[in-house]
Amino acid sequence: MKKIILLGISLCVSYTYAQKYSSKTGIVNFEASVPLFEDIYASDDNNLVVLNADNGEIASVSIVKNFHFKTKLMEEHFNESYAETAKYPKTTFKGKIVNFDAAKLTSNPQKYTIQGTHNFHGVDKAVTSAATIYAKDGKIYVQGNFVAKPAEYKVTIPKMVTKKIAESVNVEYKYILTKQ
Repeated sequence: MKKIILLGISLCVSYTYAQKYSSKTGIVNFEASVPLFEDIYASDDNNLVVLNADNGEIASVSIVKNFHFKTKLMEEHFNESYAETAKYPKTTFKGKIVNFDAAKLTSNPQKYTIQGTHNFHGVDKAVTSAATIYAKDGKIYVQGNFVAKPAEYKVTIPKMVTKKIAESVNVEYKYILTKQ
């Protein structure tokens, strides 16, 4: 029992002293456009992101209703019919930046791979993302992208619009993280 308590205390202490960076204004965009039809593009600039700079663990959360489209009708259809935001109000990512070493960050962007689990529409999916990361003025800049397929997240698209929505959705993210 003493070992468990000591282990718990040591984990809390190490987490307390971890170099954490975060942002409440991360930007996530997605595009599901197909040629010859109306652009399907949405953006959320209130994405919450946390990075543990000691080990490269990174996590983010978006409130799905925060994604805004160019037309209110498109936004309404997305929230009610596809994302079902009343049932699945948020989308999350939890993962790790492969071979991350904060001490090696410079103002020159470097390529990294981020691996983790993305949850959307109640479905967890393993995701690998190419990212560019650099440090400048005490901040860490992270930007990258990955592809998500609505079918893999059990999103039902009515037959009458399947030709108007891409089978692969391009997801891009841009974060400016400050030390906490």
